Amino acid sequence: MPAFRIRGESVFRNIAVILLFGLLGMTARNATDPDLWWHLRTGQWIVESGHVPHSDPFSFTRAGHAWISHEWLSEAVFYELWKHGGFAALIVFSAIITTAGFMLLYLRCRTKAHWAAAATALGALASSPSWGVRPQMFTFTFASLLLWLVEWGENRPRLLFWIPPLFLLWLNLHGGFALALALLFAYGLGLLWENASGSIAWADARPKLLRVFALLAACLALVPLNPSGTRLYRYPFHTLRSTGMRSLINEWFSPDFHKLLYRPFLLVWLLVFIALAISRARPKGRVIFPLLLTGLASVDAVRHIPIFILVAMPVIVDAIPVSSGSLANFDWRDKHFRLRPIFFTTVIILIAVFAVVKWVVVVNNQAAREAELFPQAAVASLKSGDAESSDASRRLFVYYDWGGYAIWKLYPEHRVFVDGRADLYGDDLLRQAIKTALHLRTGWREVLDHWQIEVVLVPPSCALAQALLLDSGWRAVFSDPKAVVFVRRQPAGQNRDISTAVTQESAPLIGQKSEIMFPRSVPNLRN
Repeated sequence: MPAFRIRGESVFRNIAVILLFGLLGMTARNATDPDLWWHLRTGQWIVESGHVPHSDPFSFTRAGHAWISHEWLSEAVFYELWKHGGFAALIVFSAIITTAGFMLLYLRCRTKAHWAAAATALGALASSPSWGVRPQMFTFTFASLLLWLVEWGENRPRLLFWIPPLFLLWLNLHGGFALALALLFAYGLGLLWENASGSIAWADARPKLLRVFALLAACLALVPLNPSGTRLYRYPFHTLRSTGMRSLINEWFSPDFHKLLYRPFLLVWLLVFIALAISRARPKGRVIFPLLLTGLASVDAVRHIPIFILVAMPVIVDAIPVSSGSLANFDWRDKHFRLRPIFFTTVIILIAVFAVVKWVVVVNNQAAREAELFPQAAVASLKSGDAESSDASRRLFVYYDWGGYAIWKLYPEHRVFVDGRADLYGDDLLRQAIKTALHLRTGWREVLDHWQIEVVLVPPSCALAQALLLDSGWRAVFSDPKAVVFVRRQPAGQNRDISTAVTQESAPLIGQKSEIMFPRSVPNLRN
């Protein structure tokens, strides 16, 4: 092998190591996702009881109702990490999982090493709003692995045998497993399009199509191999059809390009258009169909941006002329292009130090970030009994983003009205909590009375807080700049039937066109 080829491979490895440490530092995030807390409590339930809950144990509005715990394995893993390593273990583990997904993306673009590194870094920046300590990161990394296996499996079909066991693990970690089915189906449609347009002969397309649709069938057959059984078939469709989730939860909103946070994502889209326009080769259907699928999903909902990045970045890199992207074209014997080992060694050491320092800073800042985003003092007051009547206050109406935190800190003494498990509560209860009660829409008092709410925990600037301050039936027993706790002065009623729901038919409580008063802050996207 010529010397320049050996040195080119060495440069590729050095760039990969630099990118690895850079991503490990970039992807470190505090454990502050609003849903993390009920994930931890569920994980504790699973680990200590030895079984997965099939009905809701944490709320009073859905107590005993069927609940599909589709992230049970992630929750058990997260709880074990927290139990043995605290939040530091969760932060480092999530950074490693996220980085693994990006490194697989880099490997798919490695023929143009330095451009691949730049593209991966841009893709990481564009998808950063979705980073965090959350089970969704498993879906990101598994999707990246799936795409790598499919692409490399074209020439090495044996690699495709890894997809079914990968899918089996995926479907027990996160509900995003359905993405694997969608990507495989889009890839198959792309092959059919290539054959129909004459880009590939049927003799060449047929074995590839058979493999893809055989994988689809095998994965579909594996779906019931989870604690919820065949009910998991319905879960993705139920989630996508939920109008409440899509109208009330930020990560299901379309990206707002007026915000600086989404400008890198906009740049990726522009680069995709340019790449498709200047590419000398006609784009393959097996590339275009997944690109269209994920592209439409990414502009429909913020949570799908990372998956689009996995499909889009190789398209951008492939459009770059080989002469400007191949390290092998450099004459490594020329002193002007010779990158000495000491340079790479220095850079690697510096970037590794950056990653370690970033981890230390994030871990040390965990308590402060938790206090900044969640009502620590108010919850501690309720838990310790400092707030009067807190011992008898079992039914808790809590600000939506704090529901999971209340489950982690206050269960079983207090049970929540709603929390981040939007799929469990349904559109009606979400609207009662977020639009009607918090916004003081018509019927807000009936919501509190019908459900016999005994404690309210909300931000002090919330409209509901202002109303209860003027209501003689409620008393503020704790207040600080972050949260205020109200307790009911008199019982709301003796009926404790927690399975009764206020429906839109029995009480017109929902303001259908109102906006959320306190939208979820962008960095804290739910799962």
